[in-house]
Amino acid sequence: MYMKVLIIIPAYNEEKSLPGLLKGISQNCPQYDVLVVNDCSSDNTSAVCRACGVKVVDLPVNLGIGGAVQAGYRYALYNGYDAAVQVDGDGQHNPEYIGELVSQLEKGSNLCIGSRFIEKEGFQSTFSRRVGIKYFCTLIKLITGRNMTDPTSGFRACDRKAIEYFSRDYPRDYPEPETLVSANRNKLIISEIPVIMNERKGGKSSITSLKSVYYMIKVSLAVITAAISKGGR
Repeated sequence: MYMKVLIIIPAYNEEKSLPGLLKGISQNCPQYDVLVVNDCSSDNTSAVCRACGVKVVDLPVNLGIGGAVQAGYRYALYNGYDAAVQVDGDGQHNPEYIGELVSQLEKGSNLCIGSRFIEKEGFQSTFSRRVGIKYFCTLIKLITGRNMTDPTSGFRACDRKAIEYFSRDYPRDYPEPETLVSANRNKLIISEIPVIMNERKGGKSSITSLKSVYYMIKVSLAVITAAISKGGR
């Protein structure tokens, strides 16, 4: 079955990591379209993407990861894509697995997550983040009854149904765990596949040590709210 697929890359100050990522995508899945959502970067992110020959949406203000990703989903919706694959601009996500994510949609999933913790190979994140990820696994299990191994992974593929849903409703800050709960609440079929991730190639993480406590509290409340809301927001 032929699927029209868009790869969405949210990017903020990723001029150093994008050339390698875009080359990897071109080598592994040249049949898919690519859109970089430049989240009002202060470096040469936009120019680098244009030099590589990919489409860029330059946001006039910084919307954060959630706003940038949702802009990509809206682009996919309005341009008739059957599937969208979210790939971080920092080089952590390996383009070799994009085809496998899409294949899960062809098998019936609405949303497929690339998980680094199924086979536990490659970069496993820092110890403190692994503790946080384990916490969210437990919280999501308690709320939904589902076992998710990597709820903070932004490496994911969505079919048309999920694209339509996320185009309407997508959290602004640290959205990954919340979107899994809201997708489950709205009867989307969610799956995971094992992937190997890399350490980031450049840029800086949006989650600093000073933001860690805020992150845990904010996302926990958002996950609980998403679970009890009726049919999404």
